[in-house]
Amino acid sequence: MATAQETIRSQIIPVSEISWQDMEAGIRMKKLWSHEETNRQALMVQIDAGTQLPMHRHLGNELVYVVEGAIQDEFGKLTAGNMGYRPDGCVHTVSSPNGATVIAIITGTTEPATERGDAPGSQVFELSELPWAEARPGVSQKKVLEEADPQRRVVLSRFAPGAQLPLHRHVGDELIYLIEGANADEAGVVATGNMNYRPNGCTHSVTTANGATVLAVVWGHTEPV
Repeated sequence: MATAQETIRSQIIPVSEISWQDMEAGIRMKKLWSHEETNRQALMVQIDAGTQLPMHRHLGNELVYVVEGAIQDEFGKLTAGNMGYRPDGCVHTVSSPNGATVIAIITGTTEPATERGDAPGSQVFELSELPWAEARPGVSQKKVLEEADPQRRVVLSRFAPGAQLPLHRHVGDELIYLIEGANADEAGVVATGNMNYRPNGCTHSVTTANGATVLAVVWGHTEPV
């Protein structure tokens, strides 16, 4: 644990350096990040063409970003560059006729299910259809999901070349995935396809020399330093 004199830094997650592990037939995963206290984890999952996950219930929730290919369930199809949300209690099956690679940010776990009943469905977010709004000079955002209890928001952020975020502290934590470009903070450079974890209490500034597009899941908020 950091002392009062130490600064909590962000943690760069080099996705390409993490090994694939077999989950079940036709599915492999990379364990990218986990937070035991909150039962959260982030996985990269690779699904072979024609693979189907049997019906299951979410005990907690899951956010999915499709990196390549497409997946589908009873409520819609998720194509590359879009997101899905599986709320607590959601019951569904998942298939991928042509294969897919996804980032899954999971709170809780799943259990087998045999019928849907009145369980909530999953949601599809077509990111290209959401409007951009200026958040600060050089930074635009799309609001994907916002929840009050517990406080969490999902945003897609676009940084113009040379854009900066001034020094700030995270009250709560944040997990980001670099879709395009690169950004940097005091811990180093986060390149395309990698992730960065900003733990509670992390203090940093963010720069991007050539621009970046970033998917961020934020628990809590930030404050100026």
